[in-house]
Formats: sequence, C-alpha cells, structure tokens
Amino acid sequence: MTTETTPLRGRICLVAGATRGAGRAIAVQLGALGATVYVTGRTTRDKVSEVGRATETIEETAELVTAAGGEGVAVPTDHLDPEQVRALVDRIDRERGRLDVLVNDVWGGEHLLGPSFGKKTWELDLAGGLRMLELGVRTHAITSHLAVPLLIRHPGGLVVEVTDGTAAYNGTRFRENLYYDLAKNAPIRMAFGLARELEEYGGTAVVVTPGWLRSEQMLAGFGVTEENWRDAAEKIPDFGVSESPVYVGRAVAALAADPDRHRWTGQSLSSAQLAVEYDFTDADGSRPDAWGFIVASETGTPDMADYR
Repeated sequence: MTTETTPLRGRICLVAGATRGAGRAIAVQLGALGATVYVTGRTTRDKVSEVGRATETIEETAELVTAAGGEGVAVPTDHLDPEQVRALVDRIDRERGRLDVLVNDVWGGEHLLGPSFGKKTWELDLAGGLRMLELGVRTHAITSHLAVPLLIRHPGGLVVEVTDGTAAYNGTRFRENLYYDLAKNAPIRMAFGLARELEEYGGTAVVVTPGWLRSEQMLAGFGVTEENWRDAAEKIPDFGVSESPVYVGRAVAALAADPDRHRWTGQSLSSAQLAVEYDFTDADGSRPDAWGFIVASETGTPDMADYR
C-alpha cells in the first residue's frame, strides 16, 4: 500500500460510539485509509448495553477496522462517565501520544423513541426524554471536554460531530419529538462552537449527518437485511432513497484525508453533499440524497431516481 491509498497511516482516531451504525462504518472507513482507530461503546462480547442488541460489539468493530487495513483498538467506555472517558484519553496519550481525529457519534437512544413522534411534550415519557438528552448531548460534551486537549497538542486536528439532519433542515423544522429535536440539534451547535475554539490551534470542527440510514437496528425494525432492503421500500416508498452506513463512513474518511478540510470548519455537511465533493458512492455505487428528496417532497412529487 502507498500513501495515496492509505493517507491516514500514522493518524490516531477516536470514534466514540462505534458499536454499530454510522459509528462502526466511520471507524472501518478510517481504517481502510490506514488509520489507527480506537473504537468505544457499551456493548461488548461480555456485556450488552440498554440498547439490547448483542449482535454488534465494539470488539467486532475493531476487528473490522483491522481487516480493512488499519488498526482497530476496542475500549469499552460509557461516555456518560467522565472517569471512564478520562481513562480512555489517558490510554490513547500513553500508547500513541497524540489524537488526530475525534468522531463524536455517541447516541444509542433509538429504543427510547417508540411511537413518540407527533406527541406533545407533556404527553411524552419524561424519564425517556431526559435519557435521550443524556445520551445525545451530555456524552458529546463530556467527550469533547476530555479529548480535545489531546487533539490540539498537534495542529490540524479534526472533530466530527455526528447527528441526524442538516443545520438548514433542522433549523426550520420541528423533529416531532422535543427531546429528539434537542438531542439532534445540539451537535450542530457543538461543531459550530468548537470550530471557533479550535481556530487558534489549527483545528477543524464540523457536523456530519447521514440521510435515511440503513443501520443494523433500522433494518431489523423493517424486517429486512442489507441484501434485501428494497423489499421494505415496497411498503414505505421513501425508504428507496435510504443509504447504507458505508456512505457516511466514506464521507468522514474523505474529510479526514483532505489536507484542505479546514475550509469546511463550523459547517453542517451531509453524506450526499460530501459524496459529490469527494467523488465517492455508497456501497452499491449509488449516490442517494435523502435530505434533498425529503425537502423536494414537501412541495411536490419528485422522481426518486433523481435523488439516488
């Protein structure tokens, strides 16, 4: 392999929340470009988190990173516990002496949503709503607080906040559940603020969103697999513009490998937008643009083929 095919060789990355979905795919794609990737999460081969899915573990994610060409290191971490996160960062510092890329992808709140969309705030389960804010906001704040000091030790560090929805979309629309809305808007503001704070250190911060993501959990919910996911689109046509986690994984990896990535700092970016910019596709060779399709659907009946 050459530096052209492995531009991230020697780079140290932390993907916080890499058990499954976007986080796992991001970790694997960083590994495919040669990076050393520390992957964290709460589900291991010995312990299952509150999400309740034993089918994906951080050990498996680390193995996939290594198989892709990088070096995967699994570190069980609850990002709501500052001491566990501090120990994680100390370990990276001790073993590598640097951190080049921090991906804040911690979530794990899908199981709290249930049939909650469309309900008024006072009709929602308060405990579940507050848990969403812990999982989607507090975890990111704790991780940035403790990991960024290591990242800024060397110029050029990158922080990627991962969320659901672009700044343009979320900024003008209510995401139907107040707690979910808050949890998914907070990373947008975090990236905006961190971009200002990292400026003097030569660092970059962005927020990235996939479109309609065919995560392992989403596929299971629809009763399909990645091989036959189009069967679900027969019942829910909009699912036809969904994307695999590989798409957002390639988006973040392309950003990390771009020496001119600082031009994006503070911005909200989608996997579809970055696919055009960096000339990559989803795993099946398509370029789905779920957010473009959703917006176009609000005022008309767009041809899905134009957004895939």
